[in-house]
Amino acid sequence: MDVFTIKDLENLSGIKAHTIRIWEQRYSFIKPKRTDTNIRLYSNEELKTILNIALLNKYGFKISRIDKMEPAEILERVSALSDVQAAKERLVNELLQHMVDLEMDLFEKMLGNYIKSKGMERAVYQLIFPFLEKIGVLWQTGHINPAQEHLVSNIIRQKLMVAIENCIPSFQKKSTALLFLPEGEYHELGILFATYILKARGVKTIYMGANVPVKDAVYVMQLKKPDLVFVHLTATSTDFSFEKFLTTIAKQVPDTPIIISGFLAQQYKKAVPKNVTLRKSLDEVITDFTAIQ
Repeated sequence: MDVFTIKDLENLSGIKAHTIRIWEQRYSFIKPKRTDTNIRLYSNEELKTILNIALLNKYGFKISRIDKMEPAEILERVSALSDVQAAKERLVNELLQHMVDLEMDLFEKMLGNYIKSKGMERAVYQLIFPFLEKIGVLWQTGHINPAQEHLVSNIIRQKLMVAIENCIPSFQKKSTALLFLPEGEYHELGILFATYILKARGVKTIYMGANVPVKDAVYVMQLKKPDLVFVHLTATSTDFSFEKFLTTIAKQVPDTPIIISGFLAQQYKKAVPKNVTLRKSLDEVITDFTAIQ
């Protein structure tokens, strides 16, 4: 979608909206359009500009210096950043830029090269999940074109499916994990990655996929008695009640440990059933999976 709000830019770049407004007043590198009600709207090009400027500013370049750079010099400086973390953030930004420009061949080539170089687990941990976290807010607000979402999601999904298929664990654990997404949730990349992580660690997986009615998931849980259930929520339907979902599933399988991660898990502040654990980061989820016997 070629229209982003200042809040979108804040979420994607890490630069506060207040700071972006100041930059607009003092410098020339970004000039958003405005609606009749004076709301700022930013183009794809302005988003890419902010991403690059934010990265340079984060790693030592003063804004006044960046403002004097030509666009080609900005790109050159970004490419030359030597800090390891800066290099990872640059790659995540490049994925985002390829997405907004619908450059799927470049998106797939870049992702494929990183997986080949670093392996699937490190690629997901260092590149794919940071990318998904950045655009997750766009999913929530509807400020991402469905075409963009489908294209990038399918590329990542294909890479994960190949990795899962080719994964041969060095040893097999006794535990079994069941993974699913509730009705109205179709973003399965989180549970696909979890499936790969679990399989790589020797845990047997039961993958039910997306848009699964709770009663169907409960039926399989009661029949197969998994040692763990994992759910990752990215962008559920508008009528989805997280609290009702927690209460229902916990009541039906009170002795089964359930781990839930994703946007809703991060935002939820109320008490949860005793067999449910909410995780706010990929680090926490991987730690849980590693501890499975």
